[in-house]
Amino acid sequence: MPEKISGNIRWGILGPGSIAKAFATGLRELPQAQRAAVGSRSQEKAAQFAGEYGFERAHGSYEALVNDPDVDIIYVATPHSEHHKACLLALNAGKAVLCEKPFTINARQAEEVAEAAARNNCFLMEGMWSRFFPAMQKVRDLLAEGAIGKPMLLEADFGFRAGFNPNSRLFDPAMGGGALMDVGVYCVSLASMFFGTPDRAECVATLCDTGVDEQAVMLLGYPNGSLAHLSTAIRLSTVHAATLFGEEGSLVLPSPWWKPTRLELHRNGKTEEFTYPFESTGFQFEAAEACRCLNEGLAESPVLPIHETLQIMRTLDTLRSRCGVRYPAD
Repeated sequence: MPEKISGNIRWGILGPGSIAKAFATGLRELPQAQRAAVGSRSQEKAAQFAGEYGFERAHGSYEALVNDPDVDIIYVATPHSEHHKACLLALNAGKAVLCEKPFTINARQAEEVAEAAARNNCFLMEGMWSRFFPAMQKVRDLLAEGAIGKPMLLEADFGFRAGFNPNSRLFDPAMGGGALMDVGVYCVSLASMFFGTPDRAECVATLCDTGVDEQAVMLLGYPNGSLAHLSTAIRLSTVHAATLFGEEGSLVLPSPWWKPTRLELHRNGKTEEFTYPFESTGFQFEAAEACRCLNEGLAESPVLPIHETLQIMRTLDTLRSRCGVRYPAD
């Protein structure tokens, strides 16, 4: 197990892009999160980000960031085609890692990252932010209480409309483009939280000119008979709602379910509503969990353990193979 870190956790951000800005804004909500350093391929960009978001140091290379002795954990915020390389760089330097979703391009890369974390005795967690919101914790509590009986069917969607640009990360196979990997992963992770690992996985998709999926419908089956019906898109907007049906009721996460502020419990002909408003971007919840784990000397988070992230990546591999999406990294 990693050594416990007492007190404040010193954060470094690798890749000062748009998602890093949202994450850094969330860090401001956590008194125990020290904004220590940011690393970029450009010293100028690193310095600009550090100044704007209150980081103490700016490094003009990723190598300099991961070798900073005054950084405890690295948040990997690069495009997901670079996650594998960035995670290995940080872990092999002995740094804990919180890696933005999707964890990597494929399961092979994910397994290599997990092996590096174990070899270097470092904390590792996927930054699937939807898993850590207070409303989602309430969902898990209600399920543990048996509020809706046995969960049997999940219906969830996540789609948005983007203009087609073959050179953007959304549509470029070399960058892991496509709806499945960009936002479909949220739906697959939600199903994993409820049902575990599927033993059947089907996917029908519409592929764009670059060969990645611009919309997809997924059907996952589980050993206990449960099913998940999921849809995702990057060329059209969907409802962004999720409903979990159980034998004795249902749980509804209204739009946007992946950044939830409320949920509804339907049972016995009655509806009970729970609300969980929050400030800032919402990234503070996953960061708080990482801080807690480092303070306790944990190698992974029990909310999203590494073995589950690996299973999710294997499911995504299967879904992509079913609909014919292949990346150069495969």
